[in-house]
Amino acid sequence: MPRVKRGTTKLKHRRNVLRLAKGYRFGRSTKEKQAKEALLHAGMHAFSHRRKKKGVFRRLWNLRINAATRMHGLSYSKFIGALKQKEVLLDRKILSHLAKDHPETFERIIKEIS
Repeated sequence: MPRVKRGTTKLKHRRNVLRLAKGYRFGRSTKEKQAKEALLHAGMHAFSHRRKKKGVFRRLWNLRINAATRMHGLSYSKFIGALKQKEVLLDRKILSHLAKDHPETFERIIKEIS
């Protein structure tokens, strides 16, 4: 079997790994083995945090809605309960946006359900 020299392939692989690890601290940005390990961990965290992000945003929306409803003498749970009772089909993301950026519109929604 003929001899295979892999210098170019190995160098290309090394370059790609180090390019992806650019900006990492200490040996993770310069040493191939550490960079590879750091990239594996980074990928795992990125995967799981893409799912976590959805819950984080929902909590933020709830917090904003709660703050806005408290200013009108309501609690978050009573506000959401009243919305469901009146069959208002606005989700928490939209309600949060209205509470933050359009308080007069949010106030009209509160008057509508009260």
